[in-house]
Amino acid sequence: MFTRFGYFARETLVSLRRNLLMTIAGVITVTVSLCVLGSALLLSRLVDHGTQQWENGVEAEIFMNVDATDAQIASVQNTLKEDRDVKKFTFLTKQDAYEEFKRLFQNDPDLVALGVDVGPEALPPSFRVAPQEAELTETLADRYRTEPGVNEVKTATEAVRNLLSATSWISRGFVGVFVALLAASLFLIVNTIRLATFARRREIEVMKLVGASNWFVRIPFMLEGLVQGLIGAALAVGVVWGLKIVLTDAIVRNSDFTVGFYVSSGDAWQIAFWVFVLGGLIGVVGSLFGLRRFLEV
Repeated sequence: MFTRFGYFARETLVSLRRNLLMTIAGVITVTVSLCVLGSALLLSRLVDHGTQQWENGVEAEIFMNVDATDAQIASVQNTLKEDRDVKKFTFLTKQDAYEEFKRLFQNDPDLVALGVDVGPEALPPSFRVAPQEAELTETLADRYRTEPGVNEVKTATEAVRNLLSATSWISRGFVGVFVALLAASLFLIVNTIRLATFARRREIEVMKLVGASNWFVRIPFMLEGLVQGLIGAALAVGVVWGLKIVLTDAIVRNSDFTVGFYVSSGDAWQIAFWVFVLGGLIGVVGSLFGLRRFLEV
């Protein structure tokens, strides 16, 4: 088994060196394509965290007083149910608000520590309201500000709505660029493998004639594609992680508008995992396509 592994590793390295320029071109293209994908995913997570209270049509949030009674909360809830201008609403308890507070400010340990010391009882319950039409938002806000037990009503700003719309279009654009670069990556890896197999076509024919299986012939070339894909993925992960640091530290923490916007380390690791998986798949799939025509003797 170790003999076979040594053979596969040796053949993979020889092939990579023999087609160095094509290998470098393939790695660079994989890196760029995965950087685009990783950036799109990071941007999506950043905006998701910062605007989650305004998703699914939510345009207003009614904050009750911290000491609002159950009767006052029930009164507002019943009024919302009967209001024809309200499409839907969600009630957040004090515990829900506390969990969201910890999630939103998990990158600010001082604030989280303060929240832990105070506890959920210090946070107000609230209703998140989606109106039938966005134009009704201010009318609803004015209507509920005077309800007993209501502390304040916050509404989604035009900037938030524009941000959600722009992010959606940017993400679509990133996906389009990624698909184009993905095709280019596969093309380069396919041609790199074809060059390698063409240079060794006589050797492959002899191996096939003496009984070597297709998989025995394929493995060194699949490893070559896998190495290209994983190197490209590793470089892309480095770029994406750097972008995560820039977004979180240099931009988000230095602007009042972006309070609550963040990309957690968990988000970044999850994106890195999928970038590595996709990088490996690009390499292996490209290798299999490049080998097909050379395995017929």
